[in-house]
This record gives sequence, C-alpha cells and structure tokens, in this order.
Amino acid sequence: MTDADRCKAMTAEFEGVYLDYSRQQATTETIDKLFKLAEAAKLKEKIDKMFKGEKINTTENRSVLHVALRAPRDAVINSDGVNVVPEVWAVKDKIKQFSETFRSGSWVGATGKPLTNVVSVGIGGSFLGPLFVHTALQTDPEAAEAAKGRQLRFLANVDPVDVARSIKDLDPATTLVVVVSKTFTTAETMLNARTIKEWIVSSLGPQAVSKHMIAVSTNLKLVKEFGIDPNNAFAFWDWVGGRYSVCSAVGVLPLSLQYGFPIVQKFLEGASSIDNHVHTSSFEKNIPVLLGLLSVWNVSFLGYPARAILPYCQALEKLAPHIQQLSMESNGKGVSIDGVRLPFEAGEIDFGEPGTNGQHSFYQLIHQGRVIPCDFIGVIKSQQPVYLKGETVSNHDELMSNFFAQPDALAYGKTPEQLHSEKVPENLIPHKTFQGNRPSLSFLLSSLSAYEIGQLLSIYEHRIAVQGFIWGINSFDQWGVELGKSLASTVRKQLHASRMEGKPVEGFNPSSASLLTRFLAVKPST
Repeated sequence: MTDADRCKAMTAEFEGVYLDYSRQQATTETIDKLFKLAEAAKLKEKIDKMFKGEKINTTENRSVLHVALRAPRDAVINSDGVNVVPEVWAVKDKIKQFSETFRSGSWVGATGKPLTNVVSVGIGGSFLGPLFVHTALQTDPEAAEAAKGRQLRFLANVDPVDVARSIKDLDPATTLVVVVSKTFTTAETMLNARTIKEWIVSSLGPQAVSKHMIAVSTNLKLVKEFGIDPNNAFAFWDWVGGRYSVCSAVGVLPLSLQYGFPIVQKFLEGASSIDNHVHTSSFEKNIPVLLGLLSVWNVSFLGYPARAILPYCQALEKLAPHIQQLSMESNGKGVSIDGVRLPFEAGEIDFGEPGTNGQHSFYQLIHQGRVIPCDFIGVIKSQQPVYLKGETVSNHDELMSNFFAQPDALAYGKTPEQLHSEKVPENLIPHKTFQGNRPSLSFLLSSLSAYEIGQLLSIYEHRIAVQGFIWGINSFDQWGVELGKSLASTVRKQLHASRMEGKPVEGFNPSSASLLTRFLAVKPST
C-alpha cells in the first residue's frame, strides 16, 4: 500500500464510477496472469456471444439478452435471427402509455376513484431486483417528488403474514395489483394473486378485477381466465432470466407506475452505459471484468468463499439481498457447462448490510475472524444532505469517514508492537491484535440518481457473468431450485389428505413424518 505506482495502477474509472482495488491480495503481476486466464477461458469471445444473442444458456437452449432490455431504440441485438430490440421498445412504449394514463388519474377503479397504491406480486427475480431499485429511488429528490402521494409495495412470500403486511392500511378501491409470473403458474405467486384477488372481490365485487389487476406474463390464456384483461398484460421473453429481469416489464412496470417512465428510463440508460463499457473497453480498464477476475482469484485461488457487500448508503440497503440471488443462483454450480464435475470451488456466499449498521453487526468477524473480501461502496453526494450547526462534519461526512477508514483497518490491522507502545495490558494484547492484510475494494460513485443505480446493477450483473465465463459454468440456469419444489408438491398432497380426509402421514422418513404429525396435531385457526 506504500507503492504509489501500484496503487495508481490498480484503479479504473468509467462515467463517474471509480474503482480502487489496490487493497486486494494481488500484485500487478497477479492481474497480468488473470488477464491471461481470461484469454485462455475465451472471455472476450463469450461476452461477444452473449451480446450477439447466441444460445449460451445451453441447458435451456436460450439466448441471454438482458442487455437488450436497456439497449437504445436503434440497436440491433438478435435472437434466433430476429432483432429483439423493437419488441422490447414496443413493451416499453406500452408501459409508458399505461403509466401516464394511470398516474394522470385517467385510469380509475371500480368505484371511479383514481388508483394511487400499487402492490406488485412476484417472487425471486420478480421481487428482489425491483425492490432494490425502488428502495434506492425512494430518497432520490427527483424520484421522491414524482412519487408524492403514491405507494408501491411488494408481495413475495407465500406466508400469509406477507399478504397482511402488503395490504395493511390499503383501500382496495384505490389499489392496483400487478401479478408478475411469466407462465402464470408459479405456485407461490399465483396463490398470493388469488388471495389478493379475493381481497378485491370481497370489497368491490368480481367485476372489479379487470380494473384493479394487471399482469406481467406471456400466458395470455391464463391471464384472461384469471379475470385480467389480456390487453393489460405486459410481455417479457424466455431470453430474460428471472434474476436478470428487473429491466424488463417485471421491474419497469411497477417502478414506472410509482415514479413515472422518464425516471425509469434514466435507470435503464445507466445500465446500458455499463453494457457498452463491458462490451467495448479493454480488460485493463473494464470494471466488471476486473471485478469478476478478482472474485475468481479470491474464491478459487485464495480459498475465500464469501463476499461482503457494504454500501455506505442507506438507499442501497436492498442491494445485497438482490446480489445474493443474482450471484448465488447464477454461480452456485458444481459442474461445468458441459456437465463435468468442477475440480475447484466456484460461486460465492454473498451477504451484506449498509454501513455503518454492519460495523455494529458482523465486522467483528471480518476484522478478527474469517477472511472475507469486502466491497465498499460510497457515494460522493448524498441524496439527503444534512449539516447541523456546531457539528464537526456533516452527517454524510461522518458516514464517509467510516467508508474511508474501514478498508485501511482491514488492510493494515494492528500489531502487538503497536499495542505495546500504547501500553495496552499484556493480557489484552492477543484480543486487540488485528492481523490485517484482509482484502477489499472500494467503489466511489459521484451521486445516486436513477442513472447511477442502473450502472451499479449492471456492474454486478456483468461481474457475475464474467466469473461464470472464467469458471466455465452456466450462470444462466438454476436447476438447483427444482428439487425442493417437487418435494413440496408431495407434502402438499399429504397435508390436504390429512386435513380434509383425516388420513395418517405415510411415505416419509421418520424425521419428516414426526415433524408433519406434530404440525398436523394443531388445527389451523381458520
């Protein structure tokens, strides 16, 4: 860290996003070797294939084109030989028109009242990405002004507690529900949708459904059978994975209803700027490529399985949960794209919390326990600046003092010699010693408007793809989520048979049978 040339070399900057990775356990020679690894793994070729719409998701025979969701109107991005960009813009134009009608008050509910509340019903990628963006926009002055008098809520968990929370204090007469399910068959989402539908119908009658419920889906038949007007269904495509879908109607529709389409378009433009950066910049200054290579270095070479995502910005409090899904569902694989068991560890355990909250939670482990590489994310200009007269620094500067201090604390640590010089009692020296040499990297964003939120999302999406390309895995399927769902179907049948027909628990191992019997022994309250 005293080598000024090394520190300068280990930085990259693009459009106000500044990356400093000098606190990684790496030399410039390491970085050169990682670039050679990228060449051997044909990283450039794989990135090109993704942008060209080749079917790189081989297990599902699909293109991977979330970049098309935010491409300029005149871009050409093909899938199966067809330019998908006009289709994307047709849906965006439809969202723009619908959201303007909705926000102007022209769209009214069954009682003639304008609708000011939106509940978006979806799970996984249909929830975590849009929630991250919504939470980040809430305190942006421009977005907050556009959202005045409106509420956007999300219903994801099939737990009835989540239903109760999502509709608490809402009036069905002023609420619009967006049901997000590509096939309109997702078990949790459709049960929640039927529950919310019942809430609307019991208050406003069955004819109210078409006025108070819309859909993001491609299954127009089931949408119509549900009672939603197919004209109010917004499409997305097989080449969009759920966790990559926030830039499709999945996120763009509810966010546009809350903030207006122009603000959401700025978010999309920010994401598109990073798409262009990752596709065209040399690897030496390519932020997502550098990040992806460093993650591979930390996980597969140094043996650090986790990564802490630490935004020193409360508006980014839902970034870590979104990246958790994006990363762990994408790269949580044990076999190569060809189906061969990997001879090395891949994937990361992602977690995080905004600073300074995390400092009072899990930083103890990061400083003196396990080595966990950290992503520190800071913002130069606060969304909500406060300076109290008489204080040494502003509230934001107090926050950022910690942002700048923590990476150095991890890097340098504190030696027994330093503690001796401070006359620390001998019995406490082992407890107060910090090993140091703990890797981190720092992002510094100029501000946090819709544009920068889009940039940050796209940086992490491409970083994760780069990791997968280097590891030689398929980052775009998720077969690991299927087994638990299929077993739940068997349990569901047993619960029905036991509740409705009094049948005993059969066909389960002794542990599961005992748990189920205990569960069924107490009659539900309704």
